[in-house]
Amino acid sequence: MFGSRWITAAVGMALASLSLAADYKLTIIHTNDLHARVEPVVISRQEYGGYARLATAIQEELGAAENALLLDAGDVFQGTLYFNVYGGLADAAIMNYIGYSAMAVGNHEFDRGAPTLAKFAQQLQFPLLSANLDVAGDLDLKDLIRPSVVTEVGGERIGIIGATTPDLPSISAMPETVIMKDWVESVNKEAEALTARGINKIILLSHSAYEVDVANGPKLRHVDVIVGGHSHTPLGEFENPLPGTRQPEGKYPTELKDVDGNPLLVVQAWEWGKMLGRLEVTFDENGVVKSHAGTPRLIDSTVAEDPIVATMVQAFRVPIEEMMTKPIATAEEAIPQGASRSGESAMGNFIADAMLHATKVNGVVAAFMNGGGVRAGYEAGKVTFGTAITVQPFANTLAVVDVKGAELKSMLEHGVATFPEGSGALLHPSANFRYVVDVTRPAGDRVVEATLDGQALDMSKTYRICLNSFTAGGGDAHANLKTRTGSYYYDTGLIDVDASVEYIKSLGGTVKPVMDGRITVRR
Repeated sequence: MFGSRWITAAVGMALASLSLAADYKLTIIHTNDLHARVEPVVISRQEYGGYARLATAIQEELGAAENALLLDAGDVFQGTLYFNVYGGLADAAIMNYIGYSAMAVGNHEFDRGAPTLAKFAQQLQFPLLSANLDVAGDLDLKDLIRPSVVTEVGGERIGIIGATTPDLPSISAMPETVIMKDWVESVNKEAEALTARGINKIILLSHSAYEVDVANGPKLRHVDVIVGGHSHTPLGEFENPLPGTRQPEGKYPTELKDVDGNPLLVVQAWEWGKMLGRLEVTFDENGVVKSHAGTPRLIDSTVAEDPIVATMVQAFRVPIEEMMTKPIATAEEAIPQGASRSGESAMGNFIADAMLHATKVNGVVAAFMNGGGVRAGYEAGKVTFGTAITVQPFANTLAVVDVKGAELKSMLEHGVATFPEGSGALLHPSANFRYVVDVTRPAGDRVVEATLDGQALDMSKTYRICLNSFTAGGGDAHANLKTRTGSYYYDTGLIDVDASVEYIKSLGGTVKPVMDGRITVRR
């Protein structure tokens, strides 16, 4: 009897051992929406991100994992002078050194057309992926963008599929020779092909937005993890608030079920290298997600800089410093900052006009610049790029949002609530928008008139407007932007100062002050 029990126990232990042996753990290290943030960004006088610190954190995480992949979900292009000067090649060199395994194609990868993207892809030592882009007819890109790749990690084959936002044709310079295919159909087709090859662990690199990944995930088959980008979404729980105005918008990972009811995990790691995603996934012997662990890591100044990457960055910076002295315009007269927090400002007007000029292609009807973001003005005479950065030093991007007329009026009211004391929340409008403020009325009811293209603002109508990313994220206590009814939010990735430079070019390189009564204050 004793022997029988012993045999039964031994068999049970052996079976448990076999079960454990069949499990496979993979650590996915990931970034997205780096947007040429080669150097750290500064938020409230603290540094975050930058390739040198990111490299250190990545190597630490890779070194601690038994089986690991390093992935990027797209939009390496556009956002700083490093892209203006190098067209992504500085990023490519550093990403190669760090050791990425694959990258999805983002919409901003098309900002300078197919030739620039092709040069970038040719420099990469890892594949560029998108299953829903057909590039076979493009002479520059054919053979450079693949739908998927298979890589072996710890003796297991892992399938990695790419996907790009379905909005690509309307928000980028996508050439006519590139064909956009159905997102769900393309991903499922590629996943089916990988499964037919015996691959049962599949990751989707999706530059499509968190909400798209969550909406489309239940329509997918065979995909285990979606590593996302495009919406710059922070996920997870943190002991302290994240730097800046945007806070986590979901769990890390977000747990879904695919079309067959199997587990599907969705992750994203905010933006600009400020955060490094780290997801541990345990698969059973059939390649089904069994469990998961991990959390994103904030890349702040407590992370040491990798000395080799820091040296690479310093070398790439030399022409950037030269560019700061480059003339970009001639100002016929000074364009002063003026009282940008308490009334109309010539510089505020100029920036708002530049914002509208840059985003009309996105269907924007008006643009608004926060007074607190206007930090200086242009002196008469030569205007350098360095001067432009002094005026707009925060490297905010341009964001496109939908708001109701009533919500826009509430934003205007918030900007003048402290009058006669000025406020950084004051909104300077583009030339086609006017509003009148009566400071003798109570706060919240001071905007007595607001017109767009000469027509009174319709409180029930939806308007597509442009704000900088700081304001759009609720900066200057614009809390109503977090509760707006419009669901559309698109970060163009275009830096505000770059939009001003492009606007200057459209004016022929000569600028002058405009004070045309956009904000009238009755005291």
